[in-house]
Amino acid sequence: MDADGQMTLPSLSLAVVGADYDNEDKARSNRRFEIALCKPGDLIHLVPEPKNKADRNAVAVFSERGIQIGYITAERCGRIGALIREGREIKAVFQQAAPYGCVIRVAFDGVAPVVDLDAKPIPRRPEVAEGVDPDFEFEPDPEWPD
Repeated sequence: MDADGQMTLPSLSLAVVGADYDNEDKARSNRRFEIALCKPGDLIHLVPEPKNKADRNAVAVFSERGIQIGYITAERCGRIGALIREGREIKAVFQQAAPYGCVIRVAFDGVAPVVDLDAKPIPRRPEVAEGVDPDFEFEPDPEWPD
């Protein structure tokens, strides 16, 4: 429990998707290129986008250089966005690149996220058929309460 009596949430790893889309500045920044520049432990910034036309719960993900690298997946953005709106302190760091974008490590309530530098690299998967979830093997930390 923290000083306010709230349960401290355990850290978790989150998939960041949308690396193949253009940023608003179009030609000036590239999400895949920015992901390639990120190193494990680099700070990551999470920014809710309540006016996002595709998903009002969207949470954009930015590198420490302020370049957008994607979005938290739709399955997790609602909960993460709600925690941000509640005023919970959230810290995030880059963990590793992935075929769909990258993985970040997130910690809550003043805890510093710790990157497992011995984590296995995420292998590139062959192309998947349309309509099939390309992230079917990605599993968030099982102990994290939803």
